Amino acid sequence: MCLILVAWQVHPGYPLVVAANRDEFFARPTAPASFWKDAPQVLAGRDLEAGGTWMGITRSGRFAALTNYRDPAQNRSGAPSRGTLVADFLTGHETPQAYLQRIDVRGRQCNGYNLLAGDGESLWWSSNMGGEPCALPAGVYGVSNHLLDSPWPKVGAGKTALAQALESLPADEAMFHLLQDDGIHPDEHLPQTGIPLEWERLLSSAFVKSSGYGTRGSTVLCVGQDGWAGFDEQTWLQGAQRGERRRYRFRISSG
Repeated sequence: MCLILVAWQVHPGYPLVVAANRDEFFARPTAPASFWKDAPQVLAGRDLEAGGTWMGITRSGRFAALTNYRDPAQNRSGAPSRGTLVADFLTGHETPQAYLQRIDVRGRQCNGYNLLAGDGESLWWSSNMGGEPCALPAGVYGVSNHLLDSPWPKVGAGKTALAQALESLPADEAMFHLLQDDGIHPDEHLPQTGIPLEWERLLSSAFVKSSGYGTRGSTVLCVGQDGWAGFDEQTWLQGAQRGERRRYRFRISSG
């Protein structure tokens, strides 16, 4: 995913709210969000090329999501799939802290990433590009393809929009609206990540549109104080055409 916005323990009725866009090549095979046949407790999309996922939640309230860290100079061909880090947390039982500490060596073998992991009691962030895993205090957070809360234009704008959209809950239209922001930010505010300026401009928007690469899915996750979770995924096709919309509602169990 290329933009994850999170409100953790901010809204009195929804301790976890996530609005996220996944950007990917349209040619990469992907399964839409569903409960996995080989792990029925996991609700997530699936990368059919490497087998992992970019974001998901379980019936017991385990949550994880990942973004790639953009630095072409450090990318290694043949590195392990980063998406398996999300899948393995969702199918496991360790606390977020224990899991993130255990995968430290494994994570360093992957290309750069940010990983969020939570279990309903705590929410943690980790990256193999800097810093130790850390528990996040209550707040609104954003991560794109750099470190958590890096001052990229779409991260800052997204955090502000998410904070405002919380006021509309339980309606999620404002969440999906902010995820469809395709505005290109001015050159002077763009990061320099080692890609051509044309691509820096293209990727500066929350919703990315190009012929072969772009936003393929927008997801809104809301976990309520009452124990109910809502997971909504809007698939996007080439040309920013709407694809399938999937909606799931289920009660978080303690088992």
